[in-house]
Amino acid sequence: MATRSNRTGTAVRTPRDAAEPKTPPPDRPGPRSTSRASARTRTRTRQPRLWTWLLLPGTLWMTGFLVVSLLLVATLALGTTDPLGNPRFGLNFANLTALADPAYRTVLLRSLCYALITCLISLAVAYPVAYAIALRGGRFKNLLIAAIVVPFFANYLVRMYGWSVVLSDDGPLLKALRAIGLADDGTKILQTGAGVIAGLVYGFVVFMIIPLYAAMERMDTSLIEAGRDLYGGPLRTFLFVTVPATRQGAAAGCVLVFLPAMGDFVSAQLMGGPDQIMIGNLIQDKFFQGQNWPLGSALTMLLMAVLFLGMLGYLRRTRKDEAEAAR
Repeated sequence: MATRSNRTGTAVRTPRDAAEPKTPPPDRPGPRSTSRASARTRTRTRQPRLWTWLLLPGTLWMTGFLVVSLLLVATLALGTTDPLGNPRFGLNFANLTALADPAYRTVLLRSLCYALITCLISLAVAYPVAYAIALRGGRFKNLLIAAIVVPFFANYLVRMYGWSVVLSDDGPLLKALRAIGLADDGTKILQTGAGVIAGLVYGFVVFMIIPLYAAMERMDTSLIEAGRDLYGGPLRTFLFVTVPATRQGAAAGCVLVFLPAMGDFVSAQLMGGPDQIMIGNLIQDKFFQGQNWPLGSALTMLLMAVLFLGMLGYLRRTRKDEAEAAR
């Protein structure tokens, strides 16, 4: 109880809650706000389900054809050929044992070596290009990306024919090198391993530039500024700051370059000689010229196994990087 005095000076006792100001009770969500919150929650849960259902038909379509084709190739690898060269399904392990032939092993190792060198050269070419566009491109970023990507919309075979003309003995590249004294009349690029690698790099370098550009576009530029203060020179900053921050993009680019380069046969056919054939050329020869589909299927399964191991290594590396970033 609280006391107060009236006009006559008599003290009058009043309730405490009448004397002191009342504090309003905390706001409680009404029925409308509760219904709105539940509606938003239902909408958020519906959106992933909607995208899942939209992705399901295409995923099933692609997965079904992939599984069926792999099963056909795997079963055909155990088959035989009749006297007319027609494939026949069976249970013959001669095609699998034939893969141990040193000639096939040499071709596989050559293809693996060419693909790895292509990845390294593409990485060395793509890093400065992606760095310049992402961090120095300004308002011309989209234009520069289009200038790189649009020429690759042309047919791959047409581009390889054009590149073979550029690298030919009478092409503009060797003429320029002879004019400045860096090459003589006996210098050749075509029909050599260097010509095959040059064709592979030209054909797939764009697959390295795009992931690196995306990784550098997301990178915080303040890291580069801090790296310059810490390491000093631009080269050390690039090696110790930019490269580690964009290694996921580099790994994705290496996978995108390595997988098609490993099975490519056009570059080796147009710019290589008999001593530069790759496993893709062997598979093409067994299917179309040698009429030995079972052996071609066995070589295809060997190539798929190598590519699967490379993809598995990339996935494990990506999972490890995500675990380290979550910490």
